[in-house]
Amino acid sequence: MVINFMTKYVGQPIARKDAIEKVTGMATFAFDIDNIPNLLVGKFLTSSHAHAKIVSIDTSRAEIMPGVEAVATGRDWPVKIGLYAGDRDILAVEKVVWIGQPVVAVAAQTEEIAEQALEVIKIEYEPLPAIINPLVAKKSNDILVHEKMAEYEHSPAFSPVPGTNIANHFKLRKGDISEGFSQSDLIIENTYTMPQIAHAYLEPIVSIGHYRSNGTIKVWTSAQSPFTVRYLLGVTFAVPISNITVLAPYLGGGFGGKAGLNFEPLVVLLSRKAGHKPVKLRLTREENFRSAPIRVGMVAEIKTGIKSNGKIVAEEIEYIWDSGACADYAVNVGRAAGYVSIGPYDIDNIKSDSYTIYTNKPYATAFRGFGHMELHWMIERQRNTIAKALKMDPVEFRKINTLRPGKSFTANQHRLREDAGNIDQCLDKVWVDLKKNLPDTPPEKPWLFRGIGIAGFMKGPAQPPNSASSAYVKFNEDGGVLVSVGTSEMGQGTITSLAQIAAEELGLPIEKVKIKGDRDTDRDAYTWQTVGSRSLFMDGNAVKDACKDAKVQIFDIASQVLRVPSEDLTIKNELIFPKGEPWRRLSLTELVMGYMFPSGESIGGPVIGRGKYIAKMTMLDSETGAGNPAIFETFGAQGVEIELNALTGEIVLKRLVSAFDIGKAINPQLCESQIIGGSVMALSIAVNEQLQYDEKGLLLNPNLVDYVIARSGDIPKEFSSYLLENPQEDGPYGARGIGELTMLGVPAALGNAISNAIAVEINDLPLSSQRVWTEIQQQRPELLSSLKKKILED
Repeated sequence: MVINFMTKYVGQPIARKDAIEKVTGMATFAFDIDNIPNLLVGKFLTSSHAHAKIVSIDTSRAEIMPGVEAVATGRDWPVKIGLYAGDRDILAVEKVVWIGQPVVAVAAQTEEIAEQALEVIKIEYEPLPAIINPLVAKKSNDILVHEKMAEYEHSPAFSPVPGTNIANHFKLRKGDISEGFSQSDLIIENTYTMPQIAHAYLEPIVSIGHYRSNGTIKVWTSAQSPFTVRYLLGVTFAVPISNITVLAPYLGGGFGGKAGLNFEPLVVLLSRKAGHKPVKLRLTREENFRSAPIRVGMVAEIKTGIKSNGKIVAEEIEYIWDSGACADYAVNVGRAAGYVSIGPYDIDNIKSDSYTIYTNKPYATAFRGFGHMELHWMIERQRNTIAKALKMDPVEFRKINTLRPGKSFTANQHRLREDAGNIDQCLDKVWVDLKKNLPDTPPEKPWLFRGIGIAGFMKGPAQPPNSASSAYVKFNEDGGVLVSVGTSEMGQGTITSLAQIAAEELGLPIEKVKIKGDRDTDRDAYTWQTVGSRSLFMDGNAVKDACKDAKVQIFDIASQVLRVPSEDLTIKNELIFPKGEPWRRLSLTELVMGYMFPSGESIGGPVIGRGKYIAKMTMLDSETGAGNPAIFETFGAQGVEIELNALTGEIVLKRLVSAFDIGKAINPQLCESQIIGGSVMALSIAVNEQLQYDEKGLLLNPNLVDYVIARSGDIPKEFSSYLLENPQEDGPYGARGIGELTMLGVPAALGNAISNAIAVEINDLPLSSQRVWTEIQQQRPELLSSLKKKILED
């Protein structure tokens, strides 16, 4: 753990601000909110078809049932909703496009009555051919998930292709790809896949909507981005934003699954129909699997041209992203992965096409890593394959091709900033650690094989160039402050780091800095969204700016009292004094509410500092992807040591090593926690997780029994973490984001370790023991024969 002794709070392992509330049960989540007068229960009936026209809906029996206050269908508010692409119905209108799509909703006095009402609703369908495979969907012009795509609203950053199932096509071009391949001494081609998976957050989605009789809307919801929810509700219902309030309590996990607009419009619609009574919708775990958003699946083909000295001279990639039935957020996943197509490498000739594809499966949204874990699974697996073909050390091969701060031009033809961080240092830290601690003796049993693997990666926040954050700091009478930001707290700990920044800037004890964990769009400062590891950088800069503004006000008052120019004053330990003269001091309590002279004359007034920060980026060229897509790029590397049983395919993860160049660890303890949590989540995805469908598009494992996630026994025995601090000048204290980075390299490192241990190449996730054993049978039958012979001899 890196601890900085030059600052009092920044760089220190300060305990989480929200810890006591959460461990004692005092923290409020959306699930807990039941004390709203006249609160009704919302439930919805879903489609039993992956693709079908709605012929008729009969709700007559439900409407007259005692205790039922409202019944809604898509015809009640037939608008398309979505953040980047308006392609999703609140309730299905003309047809259904996945099994689990809400079709009819009711609001009732009790959950039992609501469920009984759903049972008497009759829906007649005319089945249509469903399209489940994204590769088939990409080529299809006759089976379309969205025939009216041309009518949909979408952000100008995206390029849908009407008349197809292509929700977005992102192009990346650099150099001359044909010339690059003609100069290559070796060309390697591979295909890699990752399945759709679930977010599996602890708290299923909960939303409460109240469309009040005066035309105002109030929503309580488990949402990562309450200001985005507020904006999109305004668009959906044609209500001024000033008439909408969104409250987001603590979140029981999000991982991107609660980033956009989910079921908030549905509860608002039900409230409107139920005589303006509030309605609460609480998804069950199975409903969350079938009807709430998931993570995209990926199929990717890569062709790489290399010189004999290890220099990559050309790379051609095609990404197919399975977004399911709607892509209102998934289009940005495909775009973000598209502009980082080649990972942290400097390649002169690039051709990459990233397609986001509609299929008749549950719809996808943001997920931790935002397509970057998937793309680095492919890139870093193939880098290992190339290094083996060239008989080169895998890290030395990578370092021949990695981006150089201040010198290299990225795939977007944008020069990497000089203070961007150093991928080579991350690779070296991990590789040296893995090799240094590798046991000298082989495993005791001949069927056990040991291997190490490594993966490098990079990521920056995927956000529009006009995304912004704001903050304010409001002083109390005792000199303490309330810090207001828009960032949601869902377990990542950002609010603690922001409190540390404020304490450092204002010279206050951390105990006197209050920052709330829940969000209220009427009360709190604005931020765009809590996604993409952007919050510490964006909101941190806004907090610094707000503190600076507060200090200007404080120093202005103090300069009049002490008769010293403002620029000659400093603040430390709640005292303001001329630099070098701490005995000439004033306390914050004397100043922050206004200063009164002995005569009674007063100056100043309550101090409220306000700050802001806006992204420094550009739009990207639609034909080449050229431009500056991110405010920072965090570089990292992860490696694993495994022991593999060739007879069963079982993998035991002995050690996991990580290194991240985060500029500055504002709170090293939180960084360590993020690394452990993200790594375990990535390991679970790499080994266990996969949403499985039958040929009709029915999800077969919609629960946490059949959908397997990591348990405590799956956690590696040993973690090693390195936090590199090459500061970025415009980051708060030089910091860059880390959250999503903590899982990007684990799957590829694990795949590379398997390859290095037993010479078996597996290009499809998950790496379950069954899949590993099957691949050993297919690729290494002679090895199994020799092992069986040896066992019989022994």
